[in-house]
Amino acid sequence: MISIRRARLSDASGIATVHVATWRSAYANVLPDYYLANLSLARLANEYEHGIRIGESLHVAACYSEPGAPPILGFSSAARRRDSQLGDGEVETLYVLDDYRERGLGGQLLRASAKHLAQLGCRSVFAWVLSENPSRYFYERLGGKRTASGTTRVGGEDIPQIAFVWDPIETLLDVNA
Repeated sequence: MISIRRARLSDASGIATVHVATWRSAYANVLPDYYLANLSLARLANEYEHGIRIGESLHVAACYSEPGAPPILGFSSAARRRDSQLGDGEVETLYVLDDYRERGLGGQLLRASAKHLAQLGCRSVFAWVLSENPSRYFYERLGGKRTASGTTRVGGEDIPQIAFVWDPIETLLDVNA
């Protein structure tokens, strides 16, 4: 059984494991090799543990009954944005292990983050996605509209990105995927 729920302190290591595995897979030809090789499970686990402790919005796809499956299959994070021209809330991260993609977990995690943002009073939501992210079309399939482009700095390099927006937020909450 797989459950989408808020992250617990005990999930921090599993979230870090998903982070490293998905970045090394999805961004192998997008981000600098040295940056991906130096991702630290321990550092990321500490960062996620801290985030959970202070109440950041982190959701996980947790596995309870599949033999051999890792405990955490994917995760998402979101936060309110006060001064953004793109939307009231931002889905900051969304990652699912390669072996568990195409099962609807990404859509469930995205909607869990959006639901949390809606409960905080956000009327719209956006997500920045690396332009070369192989999963970028996933956001369009869930109704995201490409509305902006820019760059983000990773490993000392400027990496192109695009923003997907759901306005109103219900256009994401009502999607069946």
